[in-house]
Amino acid sequence: MQTETVTLNGQGFFLRRWGDPALPPLLMLHGFPEYGGAWADLAPHLAGRFHCIAPDQRGYGQSWAPEGVRHYATFHLVADMAALAETLGTPLTVLGHDWGAAVAYGLAMFRPELVDRLIIANGVHPVPFQRALASGGAQSAASQYMNALRAPEATQHFAADDYKALTGFFTRYMGGQGWLSPERLADYKAEWARPGRLDAMLNWYRASPLVIAAPGQPRTDLPDLPLDRLRVRCPHLLLWGPDDRALLPEATEGLEDFAPKLTRITIPGTDHWLCHQAPDRVAAAILNWMPQPETAP
Repeated sequence: MQTETVTLNGQGFFLRRWGDPALPPLLMLHGFPEYGGAWADLAPHLAGRFHCIAPDQRGYGQSWAPEGVRHYATFHLVADMAALAETLGTPLTVLGHDWGAAVAYGLAMFRPELVDRLIIANGVHPVPFQRALASGGAQSAASQYMNALRAPEATQHFAADDYKALTGFFTRYMGGQGWLSPERLADYKAEWARPGRLDAMLNWYRASPLVIAAPGQPRTDLPDLPLDRLRVRCPHLLLWGPDDRALLPEATEGLEDFAPKLTRITIPGTDHWLCHQAPDRVAAAILNWMPQPETAP
């Protein structure tokens, strides 16, 4: 792995890279509460086929972390990664997990000229997810934690007692914890402890327009989503850890309406953290789905 800091739209972003820079680029976008180093399990399995690039996204790790919720609107997050993609050689393959999936979908939908193939690992398209969140059903119940993450006092709450609440959220609520060793947890805590970072990470939730119904109380006051612009026209792979407790299968129902070139692959025995739990199987699914590299005659 190699690291560097690059300037994107006038601000500094920290990158990790694996593989030969001559190989096709793979942009790897992490979610909450991770950082670019979270791809260290999966990237070595893909580095023989791709030049893997994993940024700390805005507000995370060693990248730019402006103060204020307004800086974390999705269009800002997408603009960061669009600027990075333009430096890597496009169109390219993009892989997103959790919140990184939201940015990856944004790139594919709003900057389609930059993305030739889209891979999502336990992440959701905004339309099926918003429908599920507003239904008052199982996904609404599973997503009530988002209200706690949006709360004004969330930063203090999740940082208290050496990040006790955030560690519990990470390891118990979101799925299995067998992959998170004490040493790795210490690495995560070091990233969370960087000045202003935890508040910035939580601002991704605070800036989101998603409406979450209370269980059994469907909502109709939904944001106006431009359905005709929210389509993924490139080939799209959705990898799913079926034991995820935060994102349920109903959050992807109807995805084919927005991604006609969709392939779904389930990774049995995994949950939200499938890229940590089964990196070999996740990598195999990706490599089998990709077109084979052209060889000289």
